[in-house]
Amino acid sequence: MAAAPRSFSAAEVRARCAQGACLVRCRRRLYDLSGFVRLHPGGEQLLRRRAGTDVSAALDGPPHRHSANARRWLEQYYVGEMEPGEEQSQPEPAEEKAVDAVAQTPRRMDPRCKTVDVEKDLVDWQKPLLWQVGYLGEKYDEWVHQPVDRPIRLFHSDFLESLSKTAWYVVFMVWTPVVLYLSWVSYTSLAQGNTRLFSSFTTEYSIPVHKYYFPFIFLLGMFLWSLLEYLIHRFVFHMKPPASNYYLITLHFLLHGQHHKSPFDSSRLVFPPVPASLVIGFFYGILRLLLPEVLGLSVFVGGLCGYVVYDMMHYYLHYGSPKKGTYLYGLKAYHVKHHFEHQKSGFGISTRFWDYPFRTLIPEETFEKED
Repeated sequence: MAAAPRSFSAAEVRARCAQGACLVRCRRRLYDLSGFVRLHPGGEQLLRRRAGTDVSAALDGPPHRHSANARRWLEQYYVGEMEPGEEQSQPEPAEEKAVDAVAQTPRRMDPRCKTVDVEKDLVDWQKPLLWQVGYLGEKYDEWVHQPVDRPIRLFHSDFLESLSKTAWYVVFMVWTPVVLYLSWVSYTSLAQGNTRLFSSFTTEYSIPVHKYYFPFIFLLGMFLWSLLEYLIHRFVFHMKPPASNYYLITLHFLLHGQHHKSPFDSSRLVFPPVPASLVIGFFYGILRLLLPEVLGLSVFVGGLCGYVVYDMMHYYLHYGSPKKGTYLYGLKAYHVKHHFEHQKSGFGISTRFWDYPFRTLIPEETFEKED
């Protein structure tokens, strides 16, 4: 039998907030968001300003109407109930003082705010998940897109598990020296003046590729990576595996489903170097077949740099706290919407550029003015 929820007085809530905790309430239900404030897409200061207050109206916006997944996510931080009558004694932020009186009356919990109960989940969280998810069948797609705030274990083997996890700085440390070295090799090779475009078809009309072209070829590689990033995210990571295919469901979870299930697992936000090297080697081989050796290498190193920038940005969009009004602030909010509400759109991560021509841009929210 579940224990009765703990009761909190208004004085206790104020005292804990004064000590640095971030407690908010939805009518009588109280939540401790202290561990989530830096991850909040609206910024840490926004939550800090609402500490100790009722956020019921804010959940419905404006400026942002929180999704069912966001409300379900909130329930993970539930700590108890305000004592009867105490909820009215909490100060309200200035922008919420005009909330309708009906919204202030105690009501039953919003049905969208079902508590996440890992004890009754479709999988056993005490065991590695990778070999379980394939049995979910038709329930997998809905389950994997209901995010939780807890780490994931994939493998029984500690060795394999360690290969599936990566700290963000490892990507930078491993691939940045490679980018610098290959950039130097590409530039010095072009400086020899032996590289010509279309030389395999004709010598009379072949085009020389000078060393001064290297920065532009490098940028072309970065641009092509941004397209590849979009295509992989949309058509590989977001494929919908057949409900009857255990192996495709397992593969999807390994590639990307795990990230959507636990979007703030810090050890699974960047691509581990070992499998990344296999994918990177594959694309290098394709460029070697399509382009002259040095030209292909120059495009490749630009794409590799684009990949490093992408992985660093992806980590920051989850764990960073960009300043409001900046490019990264808008990109963080955009990416979090992809995780919590718009899983079939918003596939651009380092840029929204490709979402425009492919018509997968997440629509802007609009709110009708009330009379």
